[in-house]
Amino acid sequence: MRRLVACAVLALLACGTPAAAQEKVKVVASFSILADLVRNVGGGRVEVAVLIGRNEDSHAFEPSPADSRRVADARLVVVNGLGFEGWLNRLVQAAGSKVPVIVASTGVQARDGQGDETRLGLERAGVDPHAWQSVANVKRYVANIRDALIKVDPAGQGTYTANAAAYLARLDALDREIRSTLAKIPADRRRVISSHDAFGYFADAYGVAFLAPGGLSTDAEPSARAVARIIQRIRSEKIGALFLENVVDPRLVQIIARETGARVGGTLYSDALTGPDGPAPTYLDMMRRNVRQLAAALGG
Repeated sequence: MRRLVACAVLALLACGTPAAAQEKVKVVASFSILADLVRNVGGGRVEVAVLIGRNEDSHAFEPSPADSRRVADARLVVVNGLGFEGWLNRLVQAAGSKVPVIVASTGVQARDGQGDETRLGLERAGVDPHAWQSVANVKRYVANIRDALIKVDPAGQGTYTANAAAYLARLDALDREIRSTLAKIPADRRRVISSHDAFGYFADAYGVAFLAPGGLSTDAEPSARAVARIIQRIRSEKIGALFLENVVDPRLVQIIARETGARVGGTLYSDALTGPDGPAPTYLDMMRRNVRQLAAALGG
């Protein structure tokens, strides 16, 4: 009997690890939106850790020793790029790791962060990193994530390819939905105020004008001049919708609302997803929630 048991154990070992128990590919994503994209492409083959969690302000992030350990243990690190993770080199050096780092925004046409605000005297220095606010850009993110996962885990190519194709189809449907919803709003009413300058790619893609007293980063304090110009424009153009953001202090927008009589139309989700029980637990949910908020406030 002992010999039979031993032979059975050896046979199991010879067959290798069952697929269900296969060690997952450890991936670190820089923030919650990227983590959601990686999970959709990677499916059950990946284990995703995120550095900047849900409802957290990416612009205020400082890596910790625990983050260094996460990077050191990973087989792949996925970041946004476009200057969004200014701390990245320090973190990788601290981790002492040669883990491959994939920039998800590779191939995206970057905005320079100036746009309409320049005419208000609200200068926006540098590249705008918020490229995920355009669904077309996120399709590029998904393709880059798929290719990176295949490179570190060739055995999973079929899974990653199929998952990416299915998710890209959902993104196409989302893009059509956004355009259909916003088309019902008269063009001269598609003007809103948000807390910081996070929606430029959305504006370019979908024809909604966003103005923001804050800059591209939430840690940039708007000047009194910038706020005064925003208030003047709200009054002169009768911009009726102001929006808070889930990662930004709401007090400035509330002050502007009191000064102008414009109403706060709700909360937009810019740089972070909500928790699982919130209104924007995934990228698809986030974009749909934002569009519905805009449509409700602007009369669509």
